Amino acid sequence: MSTQELFVAAARKCLSAGRKSLSVSQSLDLAAQVSALDLGLKPALLYDSNGASADQVQQYLSSLQSSQLVSKSLLTLDLNGNTLIVNPVTARLNVEQLFHDGNAAVIDVCHSLEKPTITDPLREELKSTTRDLLLLLRELEHLKEAEKPHCVREKSDEWNLCTVFGLLLGYPVAYWFDQNKSFENCLSMTPLTVTTASVTWQADTTSHRCCLFSFSVPTALLEEMQSKLENWRLCLQERFQQQNVLKDLTVCQSTVTLPSVCL
Repeated sequence: MSTQELFVAAARKCLSAGRKSLSVSQSLDLAAQVSALDLGLKPALLYDSNGASADQVQQYLSSLQSSQLVSKSLLTLDLNGNTLIVNPVTARLNVEQLFHDGNAAVIDVCHSLEKPTITDPLREELKSTTRDLLLLLRELEHLKEAEKPHCVREKSDEWNLCTVFGLLLGYPVAYWFDQNKSFENCLSMTPLTVTTASVTWQADTTSHRCCLFSFSVPTALLEEMQSKLENWRLCLQERFQQQNVLKDLTVCQSTVTLPSVCL
C-alpha cells in the first residue's frame, strides 16, 4: 500500500463513529495535520472530525506509529472529554516562548464587556493555568509510547479551555473570559479578522491541500496585534523551510461578522 493508502486505511478502520467512517478527504486532512505535528509545525491537534472517542484516536495514532508513518513521540490527550493529539516537546516550547518572550496575546471577551479588550497574559488566573499546562506538557515529554490516552480531568476543572486550546494549538492570540460568571462572550456581530495557514501535503503521487491553522482576532484590535501576528508568521515560515514533506505554505486573512461565536 502507498503512504496515502496507509493513512486513509488507518483512519477509516479506527475512527468510525456509529456506522459512519471518515471520508477519503477527511482522512487525508487528518493525515496532513498529524504529519505537521510530527514535523513540529504544529504543537497539537484538536480532534473534531466526527464523534470518535479518545480511545479510537489512540488506536489510530498507534496504527500510524506501528507502520512508522509518524514517530512515537506523539501522544493522545483526553482533556476533560476533548481529544487532542499532541507533540509534547513542540507544545511546551511554544507555550514557553509565548510567555517568556512576551509574545502571548490574550483577549478578554467576557459577556459583560461592551467590546473585546486586550488583557494581561500574566494576570493570576492565566499564570496559574499556564504553570499547570507546562507541568502537564513536561510530564507528557517523559512518557513512553502509550497504549491509552493520557487523561486530564481534575487538574483541568478550573482551566478556561478556550484559552488552553489557543495555547496548545499554537495560536499567537488566545481568548479568555471569566467562566465563573458566564460562558457567553461579547463577540456577537463583532468584525473578526481570520488568519488561515494552508499547505499542500504531497503523499506519493497525490497532493492534498489542507488548512493547518485558523484563528481570529477582533478587527478593531488588529493593529495592536500586528507585531505578534507577524512574528507568528515568520516563525511558522522558518519551521516550514526546515522540512520537505509539506509544500506551498500560504497565510491569508479574511473578515467575518457573525451573529454568535462559540468558543
